[in-house]
Amino acid sequence: MLTSIVVPVFNASKFVHLLFEAVETERVSAGWDLELVVVDDGSRDDTFDRVSELAKKYPYIRAIKLSRNFGQQAAVRTGLVFCKGDYIAIIDDDLQDPPSLLPEFFGFLDRGYDVAYGQRRERKENFLKRVTALAFYRILRRLSNVDIPLDSGEFCVMKRRVLDNILLLQEKNPFLRGMRAWVGFRQVAVEYDRQSRVAGESTYTLSMMLKLAVDGIFSFSLIPIRVITLTGLVGLFVAVVYSGILVALYIAGQLDVRGFTTLVLLISFFGSLNLICLGVIGEYIARIYSETLNRPHSVIEKTLNL
Repeated sequence: MLTSIVVPVFNASKFVHLLFEAVETERVSAGWDLELVVVDDGSRDDTFDRVSELAKKYPYIRAIKLSRNFGQQAAVRTGLVFCKGDYIAIIDDDLQDPPSLLPEFFGFLDRGYDVAYGQRRERKENFLKRVTALAFYRILRRLSNVDIPLDSGEFCVMKRRVLDNILLLQEKNPFLRGMRAWVGFRQVAVEYDRQSRVAGESTYTLSMMLKLAVDGIFSFSLIPIRVITLTGLVGLFVAVVYSGILVALYIAGQLDVRGFTTLVLLISFFGSLNLICLGVIGEYIARIYSETLNRPHSVIEKTLNL
């Protein structure tokens, strides 16, 4: 049985050898027939050259270099397209999701599960990242029409039939953990403590995390656009009641020219609300436009051992 491990790398030349050593340890221990699919997501250093050198020592390495940085989700999806394994794993390049856990994960597949995904019990990361991640997963859980597990990332193992169905989803802004939940099958959460980075600083910026959050919410929820309708109904109700009050005051002769501040506040509030609503609608329209362009998820510059 062939085992595939897909790992996206970015500016990892100084520590990618540690990842390969950890994978090799588990390969020897478990006796895997292994292919390690490494996707260089447009690194600005010599990561691909370093991977090419290490491939001489680890001949099961298959490497893909993308023409630019397309983002982690696109890089992982590209690797999934090329992997051939019966069992497939996804891990990060910084050893925060340790390869040493993979035998345990694969054990669940042997026992009849189709997917075993990592659920973070504790994160050894900075306070801001922990808090924003905690809030994001819970907001997404409430908004999504799919049961997306809490505190789970791309770290998982799956059987071939699960991957084949995931690859049928041709979304241009893939949110893989949501797609994994959407296809279904028998899945199990495996709790683990997420480690700190083995080396270097994270290149996953706040704007990248925000984009990932937006992709997750708008790809798997219609609630934002339905909130607009609800807000419009509430605004209409308030307007009707307020108009009734003004008419009653006018008939009673108690209405004078005061109320300019109230008028300004109402115009400002509903003007801002209109812009927010247009932004939500625009986000859905932009995604429709992106889908109609039918561009590939990534562009491959060169490959190694594929």
